[in-house]
Amino acid sequence: MAAVIEIDHLTFNYENGTPALADLNLSVEPGETVVFIGPNGAGKTTLFLYILGLLRQVPREVTVLGRALTSTQAVEAIRGRVGLVFQNPDDQLFCTTVFDDVAFGPINQGLAPAEVKDRVAQSLEAVGLTGYDHRVPHHLSGGEKRRVGLATIFAMAPQVLLLDEPTSSLDPRGRREVIRLLKDFSGTKLVATHDFELALEVATRVVLLHKGRLHADGPPLKILTDETLLKNSGLEMPLVLRYFVELRGRSGEQLSAISSQLSAKKKDKKADC
Repeated sequence: MAAVIEIDHLTFNYENGTPALADLNLSVEPGETVVFIGPNGAGKTTLFLYILGLLRQVPREVTVLGRALTSTQAVEAIRGRVGLVFQNPDDQLFCTTVFDDVAFGPINQGLAPAEVKDRVAQSLEAVGLTGYDHRVPHHLSGGEKRRVGLATIFAMAPQVLLLDEPTSSLDPRGRREVIRLLKDFSGTKLVATHDFELALEVATRVVLLHKGRLHADGPPLKILTDETLLKNSGLEMPLVLRYFVELRGRSGEQLSAISSQLSAKKKDKKADC
């Protein structure tokens, strides 16, 4: 099966000469969920904008859904099939009602009014916001805005979903809802995030970028628990993963002893009650 995205030795510098991507090679297969991690300025967002052809006419180094993005026509052909969910939902929601925001993409795809209405209803149902059609987007909570942002992309029926920091600034409930939506989406997903727990939950692969270069590409647990690799790339292993690594390194007898201690504490608490 042909790759959904092929990137071959891609290098990109900003107009002021600042390097953003350096000799990057990447292949993404259909149905994969590839999570990109890396410090700020690593090139994650720049890569997503390149895949959408938003920076400038893309050279032959980038192929999306079988098309090299070498012309305006090629870029326009893949735009309706690849959706980007922005880090800040306020950058994505600009209409006066939720319905109008979600309908914007399908209308620009040239769909008939009845089909647009159906797409909006289906997309809002998918994100758990049925009945929000006439709500004002900027009156919604952060989590609700994030879900409307996803609905605007779902309404266009994309094959590939790009998400930039999808769980940032969300409370636990909102974060859990976004993770559920990502798991429910059956297409190919590329996610840029600093949320390592999200990566562990949804990723089939983790790609580590540093200074525009690919530093590592492999199974989530292997990448996210390699403390030396993370440190050398300007990242730090979260405390929960550090505990996991410590427990994984202990012997069966040690883990059994810890389990017994925890059980004894629970019994003591019950006795105090």
